[in-house]
Amino acid sequence: MKSIIVTGIGGVVGQGILRNIRNMALDLQIIGVNVERISAGNHLCDHVHEVPFAYDPGYVQAIQQVERDHDAGLILPSTDYEAYYLSLHRDELQSRVAVSPAQTVGFCLDKFVNFQRFEEAGVAFAASCLPSEYRGQFAKTVVKPREGRGSRNIYVDPPAPSGFDDTYVVQEYLDGPELTTTFYVKQDGSLHGFITLERHLEQGNTSRCEVVVEHDQELALLLDKMLRAFPFRGSCNIQSRVTPRGIVPFEINCRISGTNSVRSQFGFPDVAYAVRELLLGEPLPEPRITRGSALRVMMDVIYPGLSLADIRDRSDSFRIS
Repeated sequence: MKSIIVTGIGGVVGQGILRNIRNMALDLQIIGVNVERISAGNHLCDHVHEVPFAYDPGYVQAIQQVERDHDAGLILPSTDYEAYYLSLHRDELQSRVAVSPAQTVGFCLDKFVNFQRFEEAGVAFAASCLPSEYRGQFAKTVVKPREGRGSRNIYVDPPAPSGFDDTYVVQEYLDGPELTTTFYVKQDGSLHGFITLERHLEQGNTSRCEVVVEHDQELALLLDKMLRAFPFRGSCNIQSRVTPRGIVPFEINCRISGTNSVRSQFGFPDVAYAVRELLLGEPLPEPRITRGSALRVMMDVIYPGLSLADIRDRSDSFRIS
């Protein structure tokens, strides 16, 4: 039986990936890994393993052990750092990793370096500088960690952007609707397709969103420039705003992103694309984008009679409430 490793199963991204794989109804095992043994993703996994953080010594060795234990053939990273370190060490792994080359993942991990690389290539990106270099060049600013995750520690138009240290980046504040565009690049480097959602955030995560197609022509040109300049592969994500001067990206994620469970319902199942291309070796069906919207809601996983310490995986007795 084939096995897939999904990382970060306690997070929104990981849980969406798990649901998408389950919906494929394939004869395979899902192995979940997380920095905590018990999380919201356990009930969707056949087996769960606790591993260190991706940047800790021993992370790659822990993943290698999980691979051997379950004869895994594919790893789907759900966090930025795991995407980077797994890509960096892909030659040491028995599984294929659904991620871009390490050099691409690496510069996208750092928003300031991302700006520099895109500027060199003539690709649009939110104007950015380090706090130590800020001299009031933007009418309005947003200051955020260069390697921030989950939209935390973001400051809109703070009184003194230059007062932050250089682990932060100062970006020109972009007014306009926020878009999240997911695109899938096949292993031969060709663009398979993309989908765009206009979204609203709460605590760093998409709370409601709607499929939009009116920007497709402009986004197709942007993606063409990106793919000519850089070797993106698999599922990737552009976060951008619609401004008077056009669509301007402010962040690129080189991994499967958080709305994967939503976009699969509107004709763009990028998790399934990764599984079919990298694990099963199957041709990919063409995207069939449909219009619609989605809301995120909270749910509970109830384990009658079990203590938290007893929770294991989908073999437990549980119900969804």
